[in-house]
Amino acid sequence: MKILVTGGAGFIGSAVVRHIIQHTQDSVINVDVLTYAGNLESLAQISNNPRYAFAQVDICNRAELDLVFAQHQPDAVMHLAAESHVDRSIDGPAKFIHTNIVGTYTLLEAARHYWQQLDESRKNCFRFHHISTDEVYGDLPHPSDDPRATKTLFTETTTYEPSSPYSASKASSDHLVRAWLRTYGLPTLVTNCSNNYGPYHFPEKLIPLVILNALEGKPLPIYGKGDQIRDWLYVEDHARALYKVVTEGKIGETYNIGGHNEKTNLEVVETICAILDELAPVKHTKLTIKNYKSLITFVSDRPGHDRRYAIDASKIERELGWTPQESFESGIRKTVQWYLANQHWCQRVQDGSYQRERLGIV
Repeated sequence: MKILVTGGAGFIGSAVVRHIIQHTQDSVINVDVLTYAGNLESLAQISNNPRYAFAQVDICNRAELDLVFAQHQPDAVMHLAAESHVDRSIDGPAKFIHTNIVGTYTLLEAARHYWQQLDESRKNCFRFHHISTDEVYGDLPHPSDDPRATKTLFTETTTYEPSSPYSASKASSDHLVRAWLRTYGLPTLVTNCSNNYGPYHFPEKLIPLVILNALEGKPLPIYGKGDQIRDWLYVEDHARALYKVVTEGKIGETYNIGGHNEKTNLEVVETICAILDELAPVKHTKLTIKNYKSLITFVSDRPGHDRRYAIDASKIERELGWTPQESFESGIRKTVQWYLANQHWCQRVQDGSYQRERLGIV
């Protein structure tokens, strides 16, 4: 197959592109506008592969999308391009409305126009796979309020109750995708995933921020009491699941993808600190702290902060045979090891040189 991946230079998108090129015989057309979160250095190991092509295109630009579809003739679309940071959506929601809603609409229309021109056999095989988040569901009961809460999980039929501008924009895009199936017959699938972590994660997100701050002896900020619970999914497990869905999933279906790893934010940070104490002991650095855990700092909670997310991923296991290969313990250790071994990548992201060189700024 030829698969058009939007947002393929982002964190999850680059994992998907790497997985397809390294573990299948399919080809990838990576469509990414390269915002601050898009980094082609995350694709360096596959960038010269003849089955990989890159197009710097904004998904809100219909004319350029039409050219990409016409030139590359994809058999499927995997739509990952999105603004995705909740804090940024609170500070400036307009970009999230534009990219996540208007961009998805524009991509749907470009895909529909292309799909309608295909011959019958290719038309029947075409897939539009929309990758979304569990944040569209709002939050779940917290064990501190009700000990029975751990039995309550997000399913594919959970009512949408988004809390932030980010999750509301993703909920809107989910509805658009389903409407294009029902109204126009465009063969769509939707997946909703839990919190991803792993290599090449932009350092504004919790896990890479904690790792890199700790190594520099900076405070490790935790919102509120740190009791917010998330279900953590190793990004390479997610990439495998997404490929399963686009190749084997049933048109019109939704699949929830989770890691079966509910952890509080405080537990996550303390686990990272313990691994760093083992792999990069403070006594071997210039830091003057007792241990990394001593850097933990509690800060004011953000507005509308959901307290608990947890995914029921039994449907994708039952119907497509996917289960995560990594536990949180194995995945977080791999993640810390990757950041310790790839300080050059981290430094270039932190100082902005990955962007300046691309833009020709010295």
